[in-house]
Amino acid sequence: MKHPPSKVAVVGAGAMGTGITQVAVAAGHAVQLFDARAGAAQTAIASVGSMLQKLAAKRKITAADADAACARMSAATDLASLAGAGVVIEAVVEDLGVKRDLWMQVESLVSVDCLLATNTSSLGIPSIASALKVPGRLVGMHFFNPAPLMELVEIVGGITTDAAPLDRAEALARSWGKTTVRARSTPGFIVNRVARPYYAEGMRLLDEGVASAATLDAIYRECGGFRMGPMELTDLIGHDVNFAVTSTVWRSFFNDPRFTPSLLQQELVEAGWLGRKSGRGFYDYNAGAATLAPASLPPHARPERLALGGMPDALRQRVEAAGIAVANGPAAVEFDLAFDYAAAKRMAISRSRECDDATWQAVVGALQASGLAVSELPPLPGLVVMRTVAMLANEAADAVYHGVASAADVDMAMCKGVNYPIGPLAWADRVGIGVIFDTLSRLGAFYGEDRYRISPLLRRLHERKGRFHG
Repeated sequence: MKHPPSKVAVVGAGAMGTGITQVAVAAGHAVQLFDARAGAAQTAIASVGSMLQKLAAKRKITAADADAACARMSAATDLASLAGAGVVIEAVVEDLGVKRDLWMQVESLVSVDCLLATNTSSLGIPSIASALKVPGRLVGMHFFNPAPLMELVEIVGGITTDAAPLDRAEALARSWGKTTVRARSTPGFIVNRVARPYYAEGMRLLDEGVASAATLDAIYRECGGFRMGPMELTDLIGHDVNFAVTSTVWRSFFNDPRFTPSLLQQELVEAGWLGRKSGRGFYDYNAGAATLAPASLPPHARPERLALGGMPDALRQRVEAAGIAVANGPAAVEFDLAFDYAAAKRMAISRSRECDDATWQAVVGALQASGLAVSELPPLPGLVVMRTVAMLANEAADAVYHGVASAADVDMAMCKGVNYPIGPLAWADRVGIGVIFDTLSRLGAFYGEDRYRISPLLRRLHERKGRFHG
């Protein structure tokens, strides 16, 4: 006889708690939602109900299923009402004292076999669990916002965590249709650690005046294949939130320069320019504000032939497919990395001192003739996409080296958690470990900072001519 799903209690009726409630109730669980703020749980339940009805109207679920799911939700009036839950998921404010106090109360109310899970995104599991009489019970279930849409859940355990609760949490998340990855409880877990260079390198380039926010974001999207550039993405996330996560990770790693927060982003936060939610961030979202366009070079004449070295093979094939002969010549132009040279809409390039006007004009004309918008950048190691991918791969490699997660789980997390076009370690394999190593070496020499130090794992693979996968 099949047993009904466990009753799930969700504590915290903010965006994450509301989303987790929808996921659980849609999977067939009875869900009690509690929030200490008067009326917050009722408002969240109404929001979930409205969303379920919208899904029914779009025929993504049946009307009967929507009605049944709505009937399974209830607002708890106090924590004591959660005593009969088989699972408690906490999604309250990221404050260690608040979470510890909450879990001490919950542990005293629920049964010994109740699964206890925190949705923390940055706090260590052992530090929260230390408040419990049986700290091994508490696991991390880190959902991503919006929880009903994002596939990934990081299952997190620390030195205090028992194996059985981790297995239960993973099985539960998978039964809800989620993709799970296992992570050791270290600052940022997988995604919030490995993603830091994406924001940091984009903001550093902007702060250095390499290009405008619109141009950089366009290069990341149209050349790098990322869904959003770092400036528009942090505008969407909220600079207060993104800056706080970066600052927490930085402090947790004892001010490691790899995670140094951006002074430019700090200024935005101090000014109250938090992004879309405040109407202003890197971009202006107020009514009537001008739309910023990326800088592209004006049309250049199409050449019949091009003599140039250093052009990536796939880009060369695209130019040749446009009817332009490409012969070997000096490597007078540096081309940025593209996720897919055949499908890219933009190419970022820089001109060397040795590049004469005729060669430069021919290169720009050839790229434009092959359907690419062209953004000119000053000479910099790795330009935009290549330096960022190198830094992402380096941080991912360090996470694997220190046992935070497997290479497969790191790549899966970055694809499912932040929608990267490919995992950073798989991307490093595709580009070549030697190329990544060389880019990091050039960045380190250029800036003279420990920020660009090379992970021991990446260095070892470079020496052995190895790969992260296979």
